Amino acid sequence: MKEGFIITAPPHINSGVTVGSMMRGVLYTLIPAAAASIYYFRMKAVILIVVCIVTSSLTEALFQKARHKKVTLSDGSALVTGLLLAMVLPPGIPPGTAALGAVIAIALGKQIFGGLGYNIFNPALAGRAFLMASFPVLLTTWVKPFSLDAVTTATPLGLMKFQGAATPLLNLFLGQTAGSLGETSAIAILLGGAFLIWRGYIDWRIPAGYIFSVFLLGEFIHLMNPATFPSPFFQVLSGGLLLGAFFMATDPVTTPVTKAGRWIFGIGSGILLIVIRIWGGLPEGVMYSILLMNMTVPLINRYIRPKPFGKHGRRKKDAPYV
Repeated sequence: MKEGFIITAPPHINSGVTVGSMMRGVLYTLIPAAAASIYYFRMKAVILIVVCIVTSSLTEALFQKARHKKVTLSDGSALVTGLLLAMVLPPGIPPGTAALGAVIAIALGKQIFGGLGYNIFNPALAGRAFLMASFPVLLTTWVKPFSLDAVTTATPLGLMKFQGAATPLLNLFLGQTAGSLGETSAIAILLGGAFLIWRGYIDWRIPAGYIFSVFLLGEFIHLMNPATFPSPFFQVLSGGLLLGAFFMATDPVTTPVTKAGRWIFGIGSGILLIVIRIWGGLPEGVMYSILLMNMTVPLINRYIRPKPFGKHGRRKKDAPYV
């Protein structure tokens, strides 16, 4: 038998990164943010994290069993979805409501599209969007850090938008502010995000475009009216921007495949966020900015494509790439 090439289906280059290793990396990088939330909100955070993770895992297994598919809890994707959902929920939300959000995140945000790799929206944000539409009061009721009882307060963005009170930047950077579990400490999220970029689990272009566009637009609006609008550093450090930029907007399934497309995705998310924060009725808009840009991904992938190697000139409409 003569030796020759063996032709197999792509991809032909193995980077060594598997779904399981990537999901474990995301889980590890969320530990600082989760630890900060437990430090500030104690048992409220612990209960919320456990409920979301357990419910997400059970829903994943049940739906895969019902679809006669292999149960793939070992890849860690359901755990990541559950933990991310917990990170974007207020600590005072009832456990039953959080569990409902986890069911929606897995069932309607992921499994209904065919499972991992087929969903068009970030599952955790889809679950939060459902809860926001169904229980708006619960989703906008915040608890003070270190509060053993249900002492409510406003988030830094809410204080700025409705009362004109600016939270010190150091508090935003270190923590000690009201908000979702993952919003309380910017430094904890930055540590996790830096590790994700270093390990190559996410593309740095999306968080860079997201954060930089928010900073530039925030600076422009601040210069126009310094007395009303806070500094761009406040826009970057407050709310869920950093959590969304590093852990939500970088979901490889729901983001563009090209480098230029990822820049567009990140910058577009930043523009939408500033529009919602400044002119919208809600003080925060990270969830909506990412979900809206998720809808544009098929269009971006269609029109933002790399030029085939060796080809010159403008490609004819609907011409093949190879």
